[in-house]
Amino acid sequence: MAKKNNDLAHTKWMCKYHIVFTPKYRRKMIYNQLKMDIRDILKQLCSYKGVEIIEGHIMPDHIHILFDAKPNLNLAEFVNAFKSASSRNIRKQFSEELKPYYWKPYFWSLSYFIGTVSDRTSTAVKEYIKNQKNE
Repeated sequence: MAKKNNDLAHTKWMCKYHIVFTPKYRRKMIYNQLKMDIRDILKQLCSYKGVEIIEGHIMPDHIHILFDAKPNLNLAEFVNAFKSASSRNIRKQFSEELKPYYWKPYFWSLSYFIGTVSDRTSTAVKEYIKNQKNE
């Protein structure tokens, strides 16, 4: 059953998604220099969109996020807005550091993975995301 805070007058929902996306050219610089700042930017954008991050992990060349969202969220629009807004913020904050690596105004690659997660598999996905560093 959906959690109590995930309901409206006539609707209950439990919509969890696992998203994976990479920086352009899979540059490994996000892990070392920019990890904490990128994490803060992504958290801020998710809270702005009303998306609750359940679990997330920044790897050297990709990012995993498990999140909970309302059922009326258009996933393609959310991912597009999420990646473009975070790219703008990252490039604004770190323009000098990124200039030698990213000469075009993009930070994220165009591709991404998104999958739905059921209540039964959410713990397995959480563990998978947590243990990414070990694999």
